[in-house]
Amino acid sequence: MTFEEKLAQYAELAVKVGVNIQKGQYLLINTSVEALDFARIVVEKAYEAGAGRVHVQLTDDVVVRAFYEHASEEEISQYPKWAALQRDELIEKQGALLWIDADNPDLLTGIPVERLTAQQKASGKALANYRAAAMKDEIAWSIVAVPSLPWATKIFPDLPEQQRVAALWEAIFATVRIGEGDAVEKWRQHITGLEARATKLNEKHYTKLHYKAPGTNLTIELAPEHLWLAASSKTPQNVTFVANMPTEEVYTLPKKTGVNGYVSNTKPLVYQGNIIDDFTLTFEQGEIVKAEAGVGNALLQQLMSVDEGSRYLGEVALVPHESPISASNILFYNTLFDENASNHLAIGEAYPTCLAGGREMSEQQLQAVGANVSITHEDFMVGSANMDIDGVLADGTTEPIFRKGSWAF
Repeated sequence: MTFEEKLAQYAELAVKVGVNIQKGQYLLINTSVEALDFARIVVEKAYEAGAGRVHVQLTDDVVVRAFYEHASEEEISQYPKWAALQRDELIEKQGALLWIDADNPDLLTGIPVERLTAQQKASGKALANYRAAAMKDEIAWSIVAVPSLPWATKIFPDLPEQQRVAALWEAIFATVRIGEGDAVEKWRQHITGLEARATKLNEKHYTKLHYKAPGTNLTIELAPEHLWLAASSKTPQNVTFVANMPTEEVYTLPKKTGVNGYVSNTKPLVYQGNIIDDFTLTFEQGEIVKAEAGVGNALLQQLMSVDEGSRYLGEVALVPHESPISASNILFYNTLFDENASNHLAIGEAYPTCLAGGREMSEQQLQAVGANVSITHEDFMVGSANMDIDGVLADGTTEPIFRKGSWAF
């Protein structure tokens, strides 16, 4: 396939599998100027698939950086009402949202942590309605990524500059199964395989998971009504979509107060345009009681102070170490990719869809059955080829789930 053919197939994949656009449906695309050429192809594919209206919302790294450097304290602590209303109208019209990420992992390096925190809290409060809709799968949404030069340089610093973006394009194409044959059909087969794993875990209905690896000895109690999910989600209108492309995980939620022990990261976490790495979290009755990072420690402390729920876990995700992304031996410095190369956990909000009947529950009801509630949700990678995970059944029997980073069944 030519590069142009791969681009077209990627755009079609985002439209037909990612958000699975429906006839007459509105589509909001959030992206940056670095991804504009690809966004234009996506717009064409969306209209060809029957979209009613497609709107592209652009950002620019220079403009974003300038805001954090120069905006007044008052503005840093606010979020525009019109931006929140845009999402609210999309929800009202049962539209779809596509993020096309052209990441710069170091975009906000050097910005005072207090300014990053203030804007995150403001946006979290303003977009509460949107966050709830996305977490409950009330709208179709998806995230894909395209290269930017700063991101490609972070990954491939030893390549000549003119080759870096092309190398990242090829790496991305490989992760989303583009290059040989019908990518849409390949994705349907991939989704079926992941959902079979989730079905097995749901049949087991483990009460706890026990993680062991160098730097990790962690027990995670699962919420009594937990459900394991994988790959595709479904809106109330029965429309399936794939939120993350690529995806290699099956996931559920922990019982908020049921996490004990310690866990160490195995890949860097890119958070708020900065890198946090070499960190260990210690839990007691679900709460992070100690956190230390060799890189980005101040930002790690900020992450855990966003709100009460940011000191607890909201997601447990299983990914075999031999996943295609892990096998590439590429550190992407982007959670969308790196979380699909490794077992991971998430600080903050739990997905209500991971609970039986959770979509219909209020925030208070979710908390009552053990789900964590927060305005943040940040995945961090903990898996490796040295990780073992055991599942504990209701009768206390222990069974292997992972051995040496791979599925044990």
